[in-house]
Amino acid sequence: MKFQPDTLAGTNVLSRHDADALWVGSTRFDHSLLVPWRGEVKAWAPRSPADLTEADFEAVLALAPEVVIFGSGPRLQFIRPALMRALIDRRIGVETMDTAAACRTYNVLVAEGRSAVAALLLSPTPAEAR
Repeated sequence: MKFQPDTLAGTNVLSRHDADALWVGSTRFDHSLLVPWRGEVKAWAPRSPADLTEADFEAVLALAPEVVIFGSGPRLQFIRPALMRALIDRRIGVETMDTAAACRTYNVLVAEGRSAVAALLLSPTPAEAR
């Protein structure tokens, strides 16, 4: 049973995800993303937790979220809190989970009217990693 619509007027909704792509509404993306509750979806450079830098989280901060849902890829992988220092210092909530769970959680928060940002890692497939 589906609990939320594919679109909510004026917001970004993650409508689908798999190992190779993320869909925001009907638009397919094959790279990591920053998905704000409203506005332009942005490509995000890191492909894995090992690629993350403090600057990556500064880009998240620029979107002025209330809460950030960090999708760490196909498996839950925690990252060093120092990388998220800019968010933590400003009392912006950050939750880490695998990317599939992050997509679901982000949609629930947006449906509730929360100013959430999904910071989603889409790891390369084995063929791309070579």
